[in-house]
Amino acid sequence: MSSVFLDRYTAFILHYRWLVIVSAVAVMLVLTAGLQFITASNDWRDNLEKNDPHLLAFDALEDTYSATNAALIAVAPKGGSVFTREALGAVEELTEAGWRVPWSTRVDSLTNYYHSESVEDDLNVEQLVDDVESLSDDDLARIERIALGEISIAGRLVSRDGRVAGVVISFALPDENSNAAVDEITDYVRNLLNEIRMDHPEIGYHMTGDVFVNHVMTEAVDDDMQILAPAAFLVIVCVAALLLRSLFGTLSLVVVLIFVIGSTMGVIGWAGMVLNAVNSGVPIIIMTMAIADSVHIIEKIMSGMRQGLDRNTAIVESLRDNAWPVFLTTATTMIGFLSLNASDSPPFRDLGNLVAFGMLSAFVYSMTLLPALLSVLPLRVRPGSTGRSAFFDRFGAFVVARRTLLLWSMTAVAVALITGIPRIELTENWLEYLDERYEFRRDTDFVVENLTGMENLEYSLNAGR
Repeated sequence: MSSVFLDRYTAFILHYRWLVIVSAVAVMLVLTAGLQFITASNDWRDNLEKNDPHLLAFDALEDTYSATNAALIAVAPKGGSVFTREALGAVEELTEAGWRVPWSTRVDSLTNYYHSESVEDDLNVEQLVDDVESLSDDDLARIERIALGEISIAGRLVSRDGRVAGVVISFALPDENSNAAVDEITDYVRNLLNEIRMDHPEIGYHMTGDVFVNHVMTEAVDDDMQILAPAAFLVIVCVAALLLRSLFGTLSLVVVLIFVIGSTMGVIGWAGMVLNAVNSGVPIIIMTMAIADSVHIIEKIMSGMRQGLDRNTAIVESLRDNAWPVFLTTATTMIGFLSLNASDSPPFRDLGNLVAFGMLSAFVYSMTLLPALLSVLPLRVRPGSTGRSAFFDRFGAFVVARRTLLLWSMTAVAVALITGIPRIELTENWLEYLDERYEFRRDTDFVVENLTGMENLEYSLNAGR
């Protein structure tokens, strides 16, 4: 960008600063109005294209047989074995309650499992556990022997060591408003377990299952949006305030960040995108990357004012020095994130496009709204305060004086770090999206370690008819 063009451009911004501010506010309000149309989805299918062959194969499997939506509640007596009257009574109570869970269609457990046994020429089929209170010690021993030896339930409805039992509740979710049904199921089961825990404090209960995954993922997204994003914003603002040491410089920075985030998130609604676990991190990504544009411009303005320039002249000098570097960093960052459009997963494409738009917004607001704001705010600095400049002058001299040593040492560090690349492991384990703060993660870890795995491999075999 030529200095003549930039000088004319900056003169225009400063001359029509109120028009620029009002126009920026109007644009921001129009874009931010899209927030009302944002919808969140907790459906894992959104991670795939509608015509993805794997998704089509899965849908065909469910159409041929039935949809797999289930909850698994592990019953873990603190005393050890589940083959006691107390523990089996708790399993029986939970089994009966499972039929009352909304949208439930089937409940499987030790207490309603039917065992077939041949006696001479007869085939006896009877409930494995019947009338728990009347079971004798011999009956309990027989139940334990049969259950642990039955391949259809050992490692599924009871752990192979007999210390944990499982109650599996299957659901038929509605085609419409399935998210609301999942929320209803999750809330019901949580309340149910809270009541049962009060009646059986000597028994631990752990809930997991694919029907809960979508609900918990939504909770994680909400936590990020309501806790993590504001916390990151606060940290960024505090650090900027410490570095800039200017109230109005920091205030102008905050205004730009709010405009950028509001505009970008509004685009999600206007574009009909769906907020999910992947693109919910957009505000944090934008904050951490977009702040650099404004900081460079503000710091240069304050540096010029410390050297005796008046405010408007310092703004002109800052835009003249920073416009091209800021444009280059914005353009290259946008190109990098736009490359995510090559991804097969729609949420990652949305992530790339949103961050690219956020970077473009940051550049536009930094080159228009920011200088206009700084020209009307009472920005003041202490003349001659060059402590940080002197520090970086000394640091630069140190780097130049020891360039050979630093070159080889930093190269060695880079090579050492690069050797870790082969150790990277790719995984699509949905459980690892959550940390141990979430009860669902802890419960699922317990079930996987003590009862059964959570992933099934299913085949559909054509009989050739």
